Amino acid sequence: MKKIIIIGSGFSSLSASCYLAKAGYDVTILEKNATTGGRARQLKTKGFVFDIGPTFYWMPDVFDTFFADFNKKTSDFYHLDQLNPAYKIYFDTNDSIAISEDFKETRNTFEKIEPGSGKQLDRFINKARINYEIAIKNLVYNPGETVFEIINRKTITKLYEFILTIKNQVSGYVKNEKLRKVLEFPVLFLGAKPSNTPSFYNFMNYADLKLGTWHPQGGMYKVVEGMQTLAQSLGVQIITDSPVQKIDIQDGVVKGVESKAGYLECDILLSGADYHHTETLLPPQYRQYSEKYWDKKIFAPSALLFFVGFDKKIEKVNHHTLFFDTDFEEHAKTIYDTKTWPNKPLFYASFPSKTDSTSAPKDKEAAIFLIPIAPNIEDTEALRAHYFSQIISRVEKLTDQSIKEHILFQESYCVSNFKDDYNSYKGNAYGLANTLLQTHILRPKLKSKKVENLYFCGQLTVPGPGVPPSLISGKVVSELILKHSKL
Repeated sequence: MKKIIIIGSGFSSLSASCYLAKAGYDVTILEKNATTGGRARQLKTKGFVFDIGPTFYWMPDVFDTFFADFNKKTSDFYHLDQLNPAYKIYFDTNDSIAISEDFKETRNTFEKIEPGSGKQLDRFINKARINYEIAIKNLVYNPGETVFEIINRKTITKLYEFILTIKNQVSGYVKNEKLRKVLEFPVLFLGAKPSNTPSFYNFMNYADLKLGTWHPQGGMYKVVEGMQTLAQSLGVQIITDSPVQKIDIQDGVVKGVESKAGYLECDILLSGADYHHTETLLPPQYRQYSEKYWDKKIFAPSALLFFVGFDKKIEKVNHHTLFFDTDFEEHAKTIYDTKTWPNKPLFYASFPSKTDSTSAPKDKEAAIFLIPIAPNIEDTEALRAHYFSQIISRVEKLTDQSIKEHILFQESYCVSNFKDDYNSYKGNAYGLANTLLQTHILRPKLKSKKVENLYFCGQLTVPGPGVPPSLISGKVVSELILKHSKL
């Protein structure tokens, strides 16, 4: 039986491990940290439970497909609730829009704000639905080896949508600035700004407004636990607290890895860890991409996160709440152009205890605040404190309530933590942005061009950043391994 070692235990690694074990390989996962999940770990403190990484559960069909491949259902591992409203967006004091789980209600909300926009929303979402179906059926499950994977009768008619941007497209459907922000928001999950993202990616709007926003009871980590349980039932061995220190290459072939767990031999090596970091573990002649290559890439943002416990329930907020009381383009410039701290950042807040009693003690509130920031930016305790004070003050103002004196504790997480915990290139939080020149074959390859039996998966390669794409990446790379190797 051929031995496969997988570096990292994030969503893509766990996904790949299941497919490879099912195919008959002897699979071992080596995880740097004390728990599995990669960036989707949990923080547990003082009776509160926080997801450190992803908090949005979108594209439920991708999760369903993954578990169905093993004759399982998501309900075998965790319970899902559809959130209603899916999320709320604040634009000013007591000025907000709530996005309903019911598309008809969302359509009515649009119509009330801008007469005629309801019909326009129908047209926009119908186009997004078509793109979603094309993406799922014809694009995202391809390994990115050749452009001909994605050229067919359906996709060829969509080429113009890779030239037009989301921002351009949205402005052609609605004029109201608030409604534009609602439709531009989902592409933030792709790691790029609307003015730099191909309009084809409006399929994220279909995922948002039609497929809904869900929450696994117990948090997103329940998905990790479910995948881990499935992997181990298939025979996957998982060794935590075992960072890989060196990849042993002999004559262009991986022979094994040196890790905290000792030297482990393998026939195939798959890395779901940071792509750039993984290549630094190789002798220079076996690295595919130079430092110059990585430095020129457009990375998705890093993030400043705060995990906060309140001694009371917070009013006028929902499970997912976005604070867009500032200019997104100005904020985006600090991320992608000037690479500086924003003066007045937009931010996102998750209050999981609004719908999940396991996340906080009774009558208390758990909150996660996230500010998107430039990768590799200066990270100090003073800066963290400054921005925490700013966003708490803005929450108070926008929701017209006092919350500062109800803070029990707060912990922060930023660029230096991403680097330390995940060997994340420049401390990025989401991987490579999905811009036109970083799509499909223009992303780092799943299979090494220089090492015969070395593969990669995860958010720096195809199909891109996000939890559903990571699940897909694991499946795609496992199929590639099966194609190029024999048991």
